[in-house]
Amino acid sequence: MHQLTIAREYLTARARGTGVCVVIALAASFLASHYGAPVMLFALLLGMAMHFLFEEDACIGGIEFCSTTLLRIGVALLGARVSLDQLMSLGPQTLVLTPALVAATLLAGWGLAKLLGRSTQFGLLVGGAVAICGASAALAIAAVLPRNAEAERDTLFTVVAVTALSTLAMIAYPLLFSALHSSDAQIGFLIGVSIHDVAQVVGAGYATSDATGDVAVFVKLLRVALLPVVVLVLALAYRRPSDTDNGSGVHIPLFVIGFMLIMTINSVGLIPAVVSDAANTTSRWLLITAIAALGVKTSLKSLAKLGWQHMGVAVLSTLFLLLSAVASVWLLGSTGLLPG
Repeated sequence: MHQLTIAREYLTARARGTGVCVVIALAASFLASHYGAPVMLFALLLGMAMHFLFEEDACIGGIEFCSTTLLRIGVALLGARVSLDQLMSLGPQTLVLTPALVAATLLAGWGLAKLLGRSTQFGLLVGGAVAICGASAALAIAAVLPRNAEAERDTLFTVVAVTALSTLAMIAYPLLFSALHSSDAQIGFLIGVSIHDVAQVVGAGYATSDATGDVAVFVKLLRVALLPVVVLVLALAYRRPSDTDNGSGVHIPLFVIGFMLIMTINSVGLIPAVVSDAANTTSRWLLITAIAALGVKTSLKSLAKLGWQHMGVAVLSTLFLLLSAVASVWLLGSTGLLPG
C-alpha cells in the first residue's frame, strides 16, 4: 500500500504538466499535417508560447518529466527503425564513408564553436545534431552533456536551427545534386548523408525517384544507428568523477542500452512489423512531447540574446557536411570506389 501511495503521488504531481505537453504535441501534429510543415518546429513554437506555465508549481513536475524521462524513452525506441541487415546492404564504401562524415562533422561543430566563442558542449550538440539525425540527436546528446543554466536554452536553439536548415535542405539539395549530374544512387547517398532529419530525407529522396528514396533512407538509418555510439562516447567523456570513484564502473545511460538492445532484437527478426510500426509511432509522439516540454521551459527572450555566433555554428556545420559529402562522392565516384 505504501508503494501504491508513492506511485499515486508521483503521477499526480506530474499529471498537469504532462497533460499540457501532450496537448501541445497534439496541436503541433494537427498544424503540421494541415500546413505541411515540420511538426517539431510547431511543437517548439507552441511550447515557447506557453512558457508562462513553467512558472506554475502544479505544472513544473510534469514538464520536467516530459523533457527528461519521456525524451529518453523516445530515443531508445528509435532502435526499432534500424536493423543490421539494412545497414549491411549499403555496401562497404558507404559503411566506411558515412561514419567518417559523421565523425568529421561532429569535430567540425566542436571546432567552429571554439572559433566563434561558443561553449564546447554547444559545438558538440550542434555537430551531433547535424551529423546524425537532427532534433532527435540533439535531444539524445543533450541528455548526457552537463546540465547548466545554458544547456536547455542551447538544446532548444539547436532543435529550432537544425529543423529549419533541414527543411531548406529538403527543397534545395535535390536540385543541387541533380545539377551536379549525379546518378540516382549518388543523389540518394548525398541526401541520406547530408540532410538532418529523417522526415526531410524521406521527402527529398522519394521526391526525386523511388530508387533515390530507398538509398537515402538506408543511409539515413546508418546515421541513426551511430547515435548510441556518439552518445556513449560523450557520456564517457563527460562522466562525473563519482561514476568511477564509487566503484560502480563506467555509467552507461539506460536509454543508450535500450536503443542498442531494441536494434539488436529488430535485427534478428524478433520484432513483428506491427510492433515495429507501433514503436516508431510511440517514439515520434514521445519526442514531439519532449520538444514541446523544452519549448515551455525556454523563453523567446533568452533565445534572442544568443547572438549570431550560435546560428553561425549551425549553418557552417551544415555547409561543412554538405561540401564534405559532395567532395567524397566526386572523389570516390571518379576513382570507381563508389558506384555511379
